[in-house]
Amino acid sequence: MQIKPLLIGGERINTDQVLDVESPWTGEVIGKCSYAGEKEVQRALESGYAGAEAMRELRNYQRADILHKTADAIAEQKEDFARLITLEGGKPIKEARGEAGRAETTFRLAAEAARSWGGELLPLDIDPGGGDRVALVRRFPLGLVTAVSPFNFPLNLVAHKVAPAIAVGNSVNVKPASTTPLSALKLGELLLDTGLPPGGCNVLPMSSRYAAPLIEDARVKAVTFTGSGIVGWEIMRRASGKRVCLELGGNAAAIVEPDADIDHALTRILMGGYAHTGQVCISVQHILLHRDIHDEFLERFVPMVEGLKMGDPLDEDTQVAAIITESDAVRIEEWLEEAKMKGAQILCGGQREGNRIKPAVLVDVPTECRLCAEEAFAPITIVSPYDSYEEALDTVNSWQFGLQTGVFTRNVNRAMMAFNRLDVGGVIIDDVPTVRVDNYPYGGVKQSGFGREGVKYVMEELSELKCLVLPSPR
Repeated sequence: MQIKPLLIGGERINTDQVLDVESPWTGEVIGKCSYAGEKEVQRALESGYAGAEAMRELRNYQRADILHKTADAIAEQKEDFARLITLEGGKPIKEARGEAGRAETTFRLAAEAARSWGGELLPLDIDPGGGDRVALVRRFPLGLVTAVSPFNFPLNLVAHKVAPAIAVGNSVNVKPASTTPLSALKLGELLLDTGLPPGGCNVLPMSSRYAAPLIEDARVKAVTFTGSGIVGWEIMRRASGKRVCLELGGNAAAIVEPDADIDHALTRILMGGYAHTGQVCISVQHILLHRDIHDEFLERFVPMVEGLKMGDPLDEDTQVAAIITESDAVRIEEWLEEAKMKGAQILCGGQREGNRIKPAVLVDVPTECRLCAEEAFAPITIVSPYDSYEEALDTVNSWQFGLQTGVFTRNVNRAMMAFNRLDVGGVIIDDVPTVRVDNYPYGGVKQSGFGREGVKYVMEELSELKCLVLPSPR
C-alpha cells in the first residue's frame, strides 16, 4: 500500500512515522500516510511564511484561476473523493458524494469572490474638518494561516478554510484530523498542479503533541479551527494576539409547532438526526414537540428510526454506518446508561457492537444528563414536549450551545419571533438545523464558538481592513 507523503513547500515529503488510516466500518487499514514531527512542522512554518509573501503578490485573477482549476479537478474526481471520504470516515456513499459536490462549490464561490475582491472609496466631507479628502478602504491578507479541521467533513471543511485563505492571498498550513487525513492530502495534491506558489498550502497529518508551534509561532497570523470545545478554547488561549475563528460543538433542536406539515417534519428530522450516523455538529439532537402533536409524531417517528438501514457505508442503500472510533462509541454507550439510570426511557435502539450504535430515540431525559446538556455526536434524538412556543424558545436559549435551530411552522410571526429571540447563529424555518449552504454565514454563539464560515465571511475573517486617506487638492 502506497504511503501518502506530506505536502510542504510544493514538495512531497516522506517521514519515518507512518499513520495507518482505518475504515470505521471494517477496521481494515485503507490507506497510509506520513506523519509529521517537529522537523516537518518547522519546515511548514518556514515555507508557509515564505509562501505568504508569494501569495500576497498574486493578482486577483491569478488566485481566481487557481481556485477554478481546483474546482474543476474536484469535479473530475468527484467519485474518487466520495469513495475516499466513505472509506476513511464511514460516511454513507450518497452523503459523501454530496460533500464532494459541496467542496467543488466552495472553491467556485471562492474563485468568484477572489475575482471581485475589492474595496470602497469614501468621501470624507461629512464635516468641515474632512475637507475634500477621500478614503480608499481595502482588505489585505493577514499572512500565514493555520487551519485545523475535523473528521466528519474531511474535504468540505478543509475547503472552507483553504479556499477563502487563497482567495484573499494568504498561505495556509492544514492539520487534518488524524482519523481522516487522506481527503485533505488528495486536495493538496490537486493544488500542486494549479500554479499555487510553493508554501501556499501545506498539508500535515500529525499528532496534536507536535501542533503547538502551528498555533503559537509568531509567523502564524490567524488560526481557524473546527472541532471540540475543549480543544478550541485552549487554542484561543494559546493563540494570544492572533486572529482566531472557532466553530465548535452544538446540541441543535428542531421545534415542531401544531401548524407544521407533520409529514414533512418527520422526513426532514429523520434525515437531520441520523445523517452521517449523527456525527454532525448541527445534527438534530433535540426534538421539541408541541404537546398537541407530541403523541402522534412520536408514534410515527419511532418506527421510521427503527427502519433506518444500518450497514456498509459503500452500499448505496445504507443510511447509518459506524461511529468514527470505538472509544467514541463507548462514550456514547456510557452517556446512554447514565440517562437510563436517571429516568430516561429508550424507545428504540442504543445497543452498541464495537463502534456501531443502533439509532436511538429517547424521552424523559433529565436536563442534567450529559446526553442532554452536551454534544452527543451520535445517532440519537431526544424528544420532549412543550406547552407554549415561548417555552420552546426559552428551552433552546437555556443551553450552553448556540449553532442553529430548526423551526417547523407556517406562521410568519412565529418565524420572526424565533429569528429575533433565539440566541443561535442561524434559524432554519420549516426545516432542520442540519441545513447548511456554503455561501451563507455559518457559525455559533456561546460555547459554539465565534466567527463565521461561508466563503465571503471567512475571507473577511482572514483579512485586515486598511484605510488610505488622500489629501484635498491644492
